[in-house]
Amino acid sequence: MADNMEEIYCPACGKKMEKVFMDKQNLYLDVCLNGCGGIYFDNREFYKFDEESEDITPLVKALENKEFKENDETAQRFCPVCGMKMVKNVMKSAEINIEVDDCYSCGGKFIDNKELQAIRNQYPTEKERVEAALKDVYINIGEELQKIQLEHDEHMKRPSLTMRAIKYNLKKNDDRLNDITQKTIDNINKNLE
Repeated sequence: MADNMEEIYCPACGKKMEKVFMDKQNLYLDVCLNGCGGIYFDNREFYKFDEESEDITPLVKALENKEFKENDETAQRFCPVCGMKMVKNVMKSAEINIEVDDCYSCGGKFIDNKELQAIRNQYPTEKERVEAALKDVYINIGEELQKIQLEHDEHMKRPSLTMRAIKYNLKKNDDRLNDITQKTIDNINKNLE
């Protein structure tokens, strides 16, 4: 999606957002400089700013020496570009959880003041972010997969079970495995956002 050049208003406080040109990325960010300090990213822009190595000097300069008002982060927000309800998602790590407002219609993201720095400080590189996501998946799902495998192995050792019972248990384990696999994929995708 192309960089939005329309005038938009902050989904958190309603103030007019200002365009800040990010020369290294060759795009404009919409920043609430006269209200809450929130930042709106057009579709796919966010990933050009979420690592420490990515230059955000123009944004830092635009935000410095400004006082921003606090917002109710639990309030429903609407996308300033397409008007659809934004969905609150959590970017998790071992240290912090940061809530991001996502627009599933146009792909925009809105984050509150100071959250970009917190996100950038979590992982220096994308590789470390992916490794942390995989570790989290293993911790949360690895034990469950091991339990399913042990139950399956135990059922296969017991010849007294009827074929029907074996099929039932295999189906049950397959369903659980499919559910865990889907949760793993969702978890990885969420951590990569």
